[in-house]
Amino acid sequence: MDAMLIVGLVLAIGAIVGLSIFTGMRGKKSGGKIGWGVAAGLIMGTLVGGTSTVGTAQLAFNYGATAWWFTLGGGLGCLILALVYTKPLRAQGVPTLVGMVRKEYGKNVGMAATVLNSVGTFINIWSQLIAASAVIVVVFPKMGAAMTFVIAAIFMILYVIFGGTKGAGIVGILKTCLLYATMVICGVIVLNKVGGVGAFVDMVNGLVIQSTDGTVINRNMWSLFGRGFWQDAGSGLSLLLGVLTTQTYAQAVLTAKSDKDGRIAAIVSTILIPIIGIFGILVGLYMRSVVDPATAAANSAPLAKAALTSFILEYSGIPKLIGGIMLGALFIASVGTGAGLALGIATVINRDLINKGETPADTKKYGFVSNVLIIGTLVLATVITCALPSDTIQDFAFLSMALRGCTVFAPLCFLIWAKGKVEPKWTMISVVAGCLIALVYGILKILKVITFPLAPVFPGVAVGLIVMFIGLAASRNNKNLAQ
Repeated sequence: MDAMLIVGLVLAIGAIVGLSIFTGMRGKKSGGKIGWGVAAGLIMGTLVGGTSTVGTAQLAFNYGATAWWFTLGGGLGCLILALVYTKPLRAQGVPTLVGMVRKEYGKNVGMAATVLNSVGTFINIWSQLIAASAVIVVVFPKMGAAMTFVIAAIFMILYVIFGGTKGAGIVGILKTCLLYATMVICGVIVLNKVGGVGAFVDMVNGLVIQSTDGTVINRNMWSLFGRGFWQDAGSGLSLLLGVLTTQTYAQAVLTAKSDKDGRIAAIVSTILIPIIGIFGILVGLYMRSVVDPATAAANSAPLAKAALTSFILEYSGIPKLIGGIMLGALFIASVGTGAGLALGIATVINRDLINKGETPADTKKYGFVSNVLIIGTLVLATVITCALPSDTIQDFAFLSMALRGCTVFAPLCFLIWAKGKVEPKWTMISVVAGCLIALVYGILKILKVITFPLAPVFPGVAVGLIVMFIGLAASRNNKNLAQ
């Protein structure tokens, strides 16, 4: 193992974790409100992680430009968060999205939404553990998969427990800067290696995609819908709705100093997030071009997952010290996203379930319980990740976002724009039915039991909205009869 590579890894990881601890301790002394820069850092530091980088290169290796949907959809979600949702959400005066649902529709609906929304968030932690393992495996190829997941989980615990929301936001800025520098450098190197943009286009057009039996597959690697329109459009919609209904992203605008700060943070994220996906696609497609088609077909899963990390180590020509820093940034990107998601789960469970939406009287006990919830969440996620039937990072990320959208989106829209007009029983049906349909359908698709080209978000959101509209009509009829 190259000593300079290890030095680079230690420098990047040590700097980010150390800053997380330092800023988190200062944040606890200086209050909870944050400016737009820290809020944007919290959004991007959580959304731009292993899925946006390692996962994008992995999907691009197999399907090309369709891998852009995670970062493109995330950027569109941030845009709508800025223009439509920031002011109404802050006006609710409730610190969590599920708390808003509970306040409007009652504690039973709030509890169901809490549990199901947290399931969706929890699934995305699997993606980050897999992405982090892709970094560890190329550095320590003899290390078992289970140990790589454990190491990633330990770093997630350190990142969020000692850093908290402010730590995650400020460190998110540093981490995001390192991550963008890494991806831009990789993209520039790819274009330089192939001879520019025109040569890259020719390279992609000349790619030969084979199945395991040697049959040539006619696949348009430039298409945003390379896996089918309904599948990939659903991926984009999943991200859009997932951003609007995930506590971590909402927490950034809810804890901002003002509506303006919240909107600016979301707009900055809108501009910057889609860009990073482009560079991941460049690397994924380049790595596909340098691998023999038959080898890529027979070995696509491990080759694709390590496309970005292998490029940095073996194909980029970057000095080992710089390569180590870049790999450290990718590792912490996955760790930071997983940590932010665990923080979101702990926040909604602690505040909405345990404290029933009330401000806790004993803040020390509240903090202790949050830390226990974070650790428990990450331990359980690590155990499940070891037994997953698939290691396609974005499969789980898209499903995670879809579940969160299918659970909270419909009731959230109605409590903002049709407040007091739908009875709680209809909201309960909407929350449970929408999420469970998307969950069952999505798992069956990942297991390839269902091959129908329709993303889980479509049936889930459709059912949720239909039930809410039925509830709106039924509530109006009941009022008319009462009169």
